[in-house]
Amino acid sequence: MEPFPARLHVLLAREASVGVVIRRGPSNRVCTILWDRDKDKFKLGQWLKGRIYERRSDISADGKHFIYFAMNGKWQSESKGSWTAISRAPYLKAITIFPQGDCWLGGGLFTERDKQGKNLYWLNSGGCEPLRTTSEVLEDSHFVISKRFNSECLGVYYPRLQRDGWTLTERQPTADLFEKPIGQGWLLRKIAHSQSKHPPGKGCYWDEHQLVHPNRGKQVNYPDWEWAELDNDRIVWAEGGCLFASKIDRDGLTGKKRLFDFNDMVFEPIEAPY
Repeated sequence: MEPFPARLHVLLAREASVGVVIRRGPSNRVCTILWDRDKDKFKLGQWLKGRIYERRSDISADGKHFIYFAMNGKWQSESKGSWTAISRAPYLKAITIFPQGDCWLGGGLFTERDKQGKNLYWLNSGGCEPLRTTSEVLEDSHFVISKRFNSECLGVYYPRLQRDGWTLTERQPTADLFEKPIGQGWLLRKIAHSQSKHPPGKGCYWDEHQLVHPNRGKQVNYPDWEWAELDNDRIVWAEGGCLFASKIDRDGLTGKKRLFDFNDMVFEPIEAPY
């Protein structure tokens, strides 16, 4: 059986033309890559021998910081085998870290900036004590999540989608539908699956996508898109371990371009420059 392609999830900064690509494969190896969206250039951050739960992660609006929940199973270590960390994007070295010891809750969201311009964050935890903190980022003591979807990935992922302009349009037993207008009368639809019986190569949480034009009664299915988003005037998506971009016109996608192929990347030890 051929190996599965690299699995990709991307976080786009809302106020800066950068993003963080979370690249997984094999299953116990993951790395982060900085994406310069103006030039479509990519720079490797760091690798982790373990798992990053991408749906419990976020990038700050200015693209400077990255919050993530990770697990390496070293339960007797100071990180307790699973932890929430805040780093300087795209690196993984923690400037703030909350050891946890299980995979319940974890991760978080960036909320806003304070008067001094420091990024504020909300922690999706049950009162974990920090191992290390910094005044570079601060916990938002006033932020309250509007609706709790669950205590795992969706408890961070769904609020992040809604914050970033997605509308939850329908809830189903094993999948929820989100939509976002992308221009020319089209909607980008995200089908967010949540099920224990999942296709090979997928986790219990996985997405597929559609382009829908309600006024023309047109729908185009893209079941192999594992992530997709509107990036200014183009659609960007992950498929088969690669990142793609395309413009949108009245007939749909036009001018498809492959931006980068992440499949051949292999683990290498890298130190963060801080």
